[in-house]
Amino acid sequence: MASQHAFPCRFGTTSYIIPDAIIPNVEYLRKRVDDIELVLFESDEFSNLPTADDMRRLIEFAAEDDLTYSVHLPLDAYLGHRDRDERERSVAKCMRIVELTADLPRSAYVVHAEAGKGVDVNTFDQSALMRFADAFRASASRLLSSTDASASEFSVETLNYPYEHIWPVVDDLGLSVTLDVGHMMLCGFPAAEYFDRYLHRARVLHVHGVLEGRDHVSLRHLDATILDMVMERLKTHPDLERVFTMEIFSEADFLDSCSLFDTRRRRA
Repeated sequence: MASQHAFPCRFGTTSYIIPDAIIPNVEYLRKRVDDIELVLFESDEFSNLPTADDMRRLIEFAAEDDLTYSVHLPLDAYLGHRDRDERERSVAKCMRIVELTADLPRSAYVVHAEAGKGVDVNTFDQSALMRFADAFRASASRLLSSTDASASEFSVETLNYPYEHIWPVVDDLGLSVTLDVGHMMLCGFPAAEYFDRYLHRARVLHVHGVLEGRDHVSLRHLDATILDMVMERLKTHPDLERVFTMEIFSEADFLDSCSLFDTRRRRA
């Protein structure tokens, strides 16, 4: 399927565009995008995990509209935690989502490599960075050994610390990369350099604007030179299996971002 907005990859957004559950969001988006990022979570207080009937409908929507789903693994899974028991709990959380979504047409599983709730990897010294990378390697290896999904389906996201801290693990295990452009802008990382280093392994892009220190807003608030760079790199390195996800969470931001691309296309 050609991208809905004539992209050299699949064009997508999140399952939280209208203020409703996942199925109504997919119904709203299914004719507008090629891929939908499913942001799934469960806790003692609340869970948005799809029911068996929901899963059947997601599969039906995908067949009818050639949709794929990028599945974001739980944000409270700390795969780089120093405590082995916490890592095991985190792997188990991820595995529940992997098993739940095993029958979906997937573009990727998006993975966070984090050291713990509120733990800032940027404060680590060299020995702590090595322990963090080794802990993430152990968790990722455990996850891979527990599923039939290929290693490249697991796409490790660029977060708020330099990606080179985790890249050797990603590379060694054959994992993919999720390049989050909004995070790069918010944290001051060199986006063009990240694309030079990692685009060849990028299965997913997360693109969103930054406004007054807040990210995940309309792409209209992303520096135009950065957006131009992203689009140029995608054009010169096309991959129809790669996903460009507008990682935003409101209808207003979604429509504004789509309008931005429509305007750019008319001017091209």
